Amino acid sequence: MASPKIVLYTNRLCPWAHRAHIALKELGLDFEEVTIDLDTPREPWYLEINPRGLVPTLSYNGTIIPESAIVTQLLADAHPSHLLPASNSPEGAIQRARISFFVDTFGSKVLPHFFSTIRSASAEERQTNTKALVAAIEKEIEPLLYPAGAGAGPFFRGSEKLTLAEALTGSFVLRLLSLSKPEYGLIPAEVSALLEKRTPGFSRWSKAVVQHDSVNYIYDEDKVGKRTVQRYGGGAKH
Repeated sequence: MASPKIVLYTNRLCPWAHRAHIALKELGLDFEEVTIDLDTPREPWYLEINPRGLVPTLSYNGTIIPESAIVTQLLADAHPSHLLPASNSPEGAIQRARISFFVDTFGSKVLPHFFSTIRSASAEERQTNTKALVAAIEKEIEPLLYPAGAGAGPFFRGSEKLTLAEALTGSFVLRLLSLSKPEYGLIPAEVSALLEKRTPGFSRWSKAVVQHDSVNYIYDEDKVGKRTVQRYGGGAKH
């Protein structure tokens, strides 16, 4: 099969666009990267491609696909690999359902607390939001990562290799761990110790995720950290 012509309209500072980069890197696909400036109004040519003006947008052999989760899912479906099993067997369909539930849980139960924490207006509010964040990870995510009967690998359900679960959550895990450094002040530094104590499975998983080349190869921590502090009012001062 001929290699597809892929153009990714993206911005490397955006955690949503980051999802597509993880999948493309893990799948070993060649692509053209077009950076969209997120700090200025979208240019008319880009609004013709994606009227919402958001990133990422994927052009796949000329077909335009918007929205990060859909873009990443398409890449995994179009190029079968360890990221996502085929759905033409009960086992594959079940694993797909498990990944979908995990990603939905992460997005609906954890991310709201993550964003509330980095947007906190005071140290007291930040502490309260951080406790809620850790509690959500403990209740919702910890039981899903390595259930009884899972494999021995470090990734979702004991996989030895990265899965779509990590492709869709890894960019946020990177930010959760890196933005807790004192120089940013966006998440209390003690969050790592709290997670280690209360969610050993999540701690093991998150460390493996952020160390994976497909997850971290575009991540510029300094730029992301400074931009996030600037955007949310200088977290380090609280």
